[in-house]
Amino acid sequence: MVGVGMKKHRVVIIGGGFGGLYAAQSLRRAKDVEVTLIDRRNFHLFQPLLYQVATAGLSPANIAAPLRAVLNKQKNARVLMAEVTGIDANAREVILKEGDRVPYDTLIVATGARHDYFGHPEWERIAPGLKTIEDATAIRRRIFESFELAERSSDPEQIRQLLTFVIVGAGPTGVELAGALSEITRDTLRHDFRRIDPRTARIVLVDASDRVLGAMHPELSEKARAQVERLGVEVLTNAKVVDLKEGQVSLVRDGKEEVIRANTILWAAGVRASPLGQIIADATGAKLDRAGRVLIEPNLGVPGHPEIMVIGDLARLEQDGKPLPGVATVAMQQGEYAARRIREQLRGQALPPFRYHDKGSMATIGRAAAVADIKGFRFSGYFAWILWLFVHLMYIIAFANRILVMVQWAWQYLTFGRGARLITGEERENPPLPAPPGIAKAEREPPRPATGDESRRLHRTGV
Repeated sequence: MVGVGMKKHRVVIIGGGFGGLYAAQSLRRAKDVEVTLIDRRNFHLFQPLLYQVATAGLSPANIAAPLRAVLNKQKNARVLMAEVTGIDANAREVILKEGDRVPYDTLIVATGARHDYFGHPEWERIAPGLKTIEDATAIRRRIFESFELAERSSDPEQIRQLLTFVIVGAGPTGVELAGALSEITRDTLRHDFRRIDPRTARIVLVDASDRVLGAMHPELSEKARAQVERLGVEVLTNAKVVDLKEGQVSLVRDGKEEVIRANTILWAAGVRASPLGQIIADATGAKLDRAGRVLIEPNLGVPGHPEIMVIGDLARLEQDGKPLPGVATVAMQQGEYAARRIREQLRGQALPPFRYHDKGSMATIGRAAAVADIKGFRFSGYFAWILWLFVHLMYIIAFANRILVMVQWAWQYLTFGRGARLITGEERENPPLPAPPGIAKAEREPPRPATGDESRRLHRTGV
């Protein structure tokens, strides 16, 4: 208990994702602690459902909750919307972009990961990844814009390219995107167009490894592949992407180079730790792995700086000889452990090293199709899909969002409809294709002023 005049223990948490938010909430009853949560955004994002925003199944607000609303009843917590640009480990201060400094006694860094293009940052403009709301709405725009352009075209080759979608990476995100795209083309849009048939769209899922969902048991990988292929998705494994250009993917498969012409290319192949990893390394001398993750101690602390803990996708910690996976449940458990370690430290107690308790893994492929591995029990199909729905509903932070998502999912199941098919946001700087040749010349070119004779003729005809 804090005595009169005693200062509270200052905990600063950078990042309002799963790890950071769970750490903050786990300290809600710690009266001798004051928590400051810093994030560039003012909301917590439920990333596992971002692909449903990208494919018009859900709206952005359905999977995001304002951080202030989540923590508004936690009197020992405050939220700062700011960008962290530095850490002064000696002074124990976090440096914000504007130059302000936030002091801490314990620092928890949980800023997650971003896309990794394996040394080709120029590919990001061509093949967006899926980590933020902006990513999801940009991908949604590209998907539905392709159908709109195809409807205006009369060139078969151009229509074929416009209706070809390539997803690079066959992990959970890639498989989920492929399945959702298939449902869009086969069910949602089948009656919406007059000149094109969306069911003729080609969806290609590409991965350099020999199977989809490589982190799961081979038996489930095969079942997932069979389910996604039944949806009409073309799966290319042992296919390494060697180049991306606007409108085409170059890959090497079985020693042969192949080019796929596609208007929409999506990236789900790799992740890299956020830039805060390098900031921590510069401030503390910590080591980073090849993906930019901070190598941490078993108690989640940075070597030589136990007052700094790194959790979630930004941290590398091995257990039983293998690095912990970059999944939400790891971040949640680490967030809770970090909070518990602080509480026990203030009592003069020590905790045993962190140990991740694997509750299983699962991935959805499409309507009534999923795979799940729960403590050695492996199953697929409808039951796995129901379990996936239930688990994801329970992990959504805001109760109101759970209700909204449940209603949206029920409506989709009954009607095959996707109500968030909005084309919003800015167009790409370089459009993927020229104006379709099937469009009338007058639609492609600015109108020229009519001559005197033409003007009189138009007036007589009433145009």
